[in-house]
Amino acid sequence: MIRLGAGPLDRIVAVGAHCDDIAIGVGGTLLTMCAARPGLRVDALVLSGGGSEREQEELAALAAFCPGAELAVTVLKLPDGRMPVHWDEAKAAVEELRARTEPDLVIAPRTDDAHQDHRGLAQLIPTAFRDHLVLGYEIVKWDGDLGRPIAYQPLTPETAEEKVRLLQEHYPSQRHRPWYDREAFLGLARIRGIECHARYAEAFAVTKLALKLGD
Repeated sequence: MIRLGAGPLDRIVAVGAHCDDIAIGVGGTLLTMCAARPGLRVDALVLSGGGSEREQEELAALAAFCPGAELAVTVLKLPDGRMPVHWDEAKAAVEELRARTEPDLVIAPRTDDAHQDHRGLAQLIPTAFRDHLVLGYEIVKWDGDLGRPIAYQPLTPETAEEKVRLLQEHYPSQRHRPWYDREAFLGLARIRGIECHARYAEAFAVTKLALKLGD
């Protein structure tokens, strides 16, 4: 297992189609990065849920997942499940985000995610963030679309447990869902940990990666 770093991380962008996508897909990685880099700037964009209880859940959750960070969260009001027909609005939001930040890392859904909202947002990211490292996170769901990731962020057992605790604490609106439980979250993290010789991990797709092997 080759372990590569992204260099100093001062600013990151995290985007999600729905409130809780970022926390489910990359919550452990956010906790890890924020612990290692106090004062990290995190710009988060969520396309749906604005003006509802879900927005309040998201604001509180991301604050908990990014302790000590300089956090800015934007939650829009695009209708859930209708992102393809609101393409122009989503694209404008991504481009506005790009205009106000120069991140060292972008975290987004996978381009091959089966959910149309996730997939549509993922396809927009490289049109705005053209020269950035983009990690595509995964979200377990009934579609059975989990693939073979090529990048992993190991998580300590404490971080994995903290991720699950925060998910349960901050998203009460989702607790009724059959897949939204400790076993699902820790189970996937355990499988990804096995794949990278760690106890737990979060895994990512990478569509393009430029190497600097001669430097």
